[in-house]
Amino acid sequence: MRFDIITIFPEMFAGVFSGGIIRRAVDKGLMEIVVHDLRDSTKDRHRQVDDRPYGGLEGMVLKPEPIFAAVEAVRRDEDSRVYLLSPQGARFSSAMAQEMASHRQVILICGRYEGVDERVAGHLADGEISIGDYVLAGGEPAAVVVVDAASRFVGGVVGKEDSVRHDSFAEGILDFPHYTRPREFRGLRVPSVLFSGDHKKIGRWRRKKALAKTLERRPDLLKDQELTPEDRRLLEEIRNERKDP
Repeated sequence: MRFDIITIFPEMFAGVFSGGIIRRAVDKGLMEIVVHDLRDSTKDRHRQVDDRPYGGLEGMVLKPEPIFAAVEAVRRDEDSRVYLLSPQGARFSSAMAQEMASHRQVILICGRYEGVDERVAGHLADGEISIGDYVLAGGEPAAVVVVDAASRFVGGVVGKEDSVRHDSFAEGILDFPHYTRPREFRGLRVPSVLFSGDHKKIGRWRRKKALAKTLERRPDLLKDQELTPEDRRLLEEIRNERKDP
């Protein structure tokens, strides 16, 4: 899989992908990440990538010509996907990351300044992506987040691929708690159920804890989740336990 990142600040990516599983994936040839300076796609001697917006507002807007030229220069085929990173985009999710990983090439356009000419979003990009309800100075940090999240779904990138299935959001809810050695630390003990050897019991405990955490922190996720009868029983237990004095 190949990621092409189009930005006016390519230096912001220096070293950011030089460690961890992404570095190993690149070294193995499983992934390729190429950063492009948008100014290289300009034609004027000043290498201008922005201009004042029509209508009299303050600030600057990224021009369409260099962005179209940059995307068209790197786009491989019709299967390639192009996304504009901006606060107006759809909220990035695990499902979106997984869908991205099904394509051979993803092109990410990093927004900047007051925004990007609307013709980019309307006629060039396959979609707009936001990583949260806040405004960044530019789309570069968002591009790092997107590449990192999508890379986990690329075959062979994560050493133990089965672990991806248990990540938060992988099944639509948050992850269950994890523990390791020592068994007791500063008076805090690992739940005894994890030493029971009863995998059915452990699985039920983990599911219940995951549902409880989701109910407490992200109840909105449960509204769209297809819950099993067992999930509903567990949620009822959780709510009843919370009512107890």
